Amino acid sequence: MKKYLLPILGVLAVVAIVSTGSQSNDNLDKLPKKFANSELEYKSGMSDIFSILKAYVTVERNEPVPRAALPLIPMTAEQLIEETEDVAYRLGHSSVMMKLDGKLVMTDPVFSDRASPVQWMGPKRFHPTPISLQDLPDIDVVVISHDHYDHLDKGAVKVLADKVGTFLVPLRVGALLEKWGVDKEKIIELNWWESATASDIEFTLTPTQHFSGRGLLDRDQTLWGSWVINASDKKVFFSGDSGYFNGFKEIGDRFGSFDLTMVETGAYNSLWADIHMFPEQSVQAHIDLQGKVMMPIHNSTFDLSMHDWQDPMEQALAISKERDVQMVSPVMGERLVISEPVPVQAWWKLASN
Repeated sequence: MKKYLLPILGVLAVVAIVSTGSQSNDNLDKLPKKFANSELEYKSGMSDIFSILKAYVTVERNEPVPRAALPLIPMTAEQLIEETEDVAYRLGHSSVMMKLDGKLVMTDPVFSDRASPVQWMGPKRFHPTPISLQDLPDIDVVVISHDHYDHLDKGAVKVLADKVGTFLVPLRVGALLEKWGVDKEKIIELNWWESATASDIEFTLTPTQHFSGRGLLDRDQTLWGSWVINASDKKVFFSGDSGYFNGFKEIGDRFGSFDLTMVETGAYNSLWADIHMFPEQSVQAHIDLQGKVMMPIHNSTFDLSMHDWQDPMEQALAISKERDVQMVSPVMGERLVISEPVPVQAWWKLASN
C-alpha cells in the first residue's frame, strides 16, 4: 500500500487543480455567487475523482518525468533592467517574463517547488526557475489568469507584493492577494472583455473555458480568463487555462492579429477535455486568434496529467509544421525577441530517452 500512497496523495493535489488607486470592482456584491463558462457548464463530482485516481494508479507511462536535467539559461535582474527590445522569457509552466515598451510584465508567477496546497506532496517541479524570486527586479505588472495552484502561488505573491506595481486579476481574485499582503491600491480586478491600462500598456481580460477554486468549498467563486496585452508596438495573447471553444475565434476577430500567442499546451486528458486543450486544439486556437508566432506553455515543469512529460512539445511541433504555424520553443530562461522568432530547437530531447 505504501507503494501507492504518495502517488495517490499527489493525485489528490492534481485533482485540486483539474477539478477544483484601487480599481477593485466596487460591485462585487452584485455579482453571481458562482461564475460560469459561456458555452458549457463544467461539472465534476466524486465519480470523476475516482476515475482520475484509478487512471493515475493504473496508467503505464514511458517517461512521466525527465530522465536528465532540463537545459536552462540563468537570468539576472541586470539583464531584465537593461533590456531594450520587446522580449519574452519562459520561467516555467505558464510563468513568462516579458519586456514590452520598456516595462516588465509577468504572467502567472509560480516559483514554489510543488503546484499544491502544501509543499510536502503534490506535483513537484522538474527544474529550478531561471531566476529566483529574491533576485527579481521590480516588476511593473503581473497578470493572473485564475486561482488554481499551478497559476496562483501564495508564496510567490507574498514575496512579489512589494516588488510589483500593479496586479491585474479576474473578478474576486483580488481578495486572495490582499489576504497575502498585496496593497489594495495595487490590484485591478476585471470582468471578461473589460480593459485597464497599467504602466501605459492596455490589458483586456478575455474569456476561457475553465473553472476556479482552491478547495472543496469555493468552486467557481472567482473568475478565470485569458489576457490580451496591447503595447505600443506588440500585441501578445496569454491563454491561461482553457478547453477549446469558440471564444478563441471571437478574441481573434476583436483583437487580432497577435505578434505572439502563449497558448496552453499540456496537462490534457480525455477525462477533462472540456477544460484543457489537446495539442491539435492548441494549434487551432492559435490560428483562431490570428497569431503570427505560437509559444506553447503549461508544460515541461509539473506532472499534471497522464501523458509523458515531453509529449506536449513533440506533438505541438509536429502539428504546427503540418498546419504551417510558426512555433517557438525557447529554453527556460532563453531570451526570445518577439519580432525575431528563431527556429525550434527540440531541447526537450536532451532530457529524454
